Amino acid sequence: MSLPLLTPLDIPTLRARGVPDVFNIGQADRVRFHELDVLNHVNNAVYLSWFESFRVAYMRDYGIANFVASGERPVLVLRNVDVEYKAPLHLDEEYIVVGRSLSYRRTSWKMQYAVVARGQVCAVGHAVIVLMEEDAVTRKALPQAFIDVITKKDGAVFEG
Repeated sequence: MSLPLLTPLDIPTLRARGVPDVFNIGQADRVRFHELDVLNHVNNAVYLSWFESFRVAYMRDYGIANFVASGERPVLVLRNVDVEYKAPLHLDEEYIVVGRSLSYRRTSWKMQYAVVARGQVCAVGHAVIVLMEEDAVTRKALPQAFIDVITKKDGAVFEG
């Protein structure tokens, strides 16, 4: 059964596809030819792009930012990211990228990601994202509305 692509999926759909119950938002897509490496599985770097695309959908769905009007596009800097690869993905396979906010500080927050296909977790990742002022140099405090939504929906905790 094909999933709606690049659209936030509901919790029953996520659970039916084997997504761990710590994740409450995800979006499906299909592996494209240009995402493959010489071994005919998804290139390692592609997962980072998937995480970035997911984060935009996550922020839209959570009402944090819409990324349409220039004044509503947060300036985000990826401080660090890691990925652990568990199983390969191949051409035309459907997968779901899921994520959640684990914790936050004054100007940054930590996200956890997973890529699920065939009912199994194929990759996991973590990232620390920093919110910046328009000058892209000065850190900016996370808005209280952002903190409220990630604590309520994801159970994110303050790291101090």
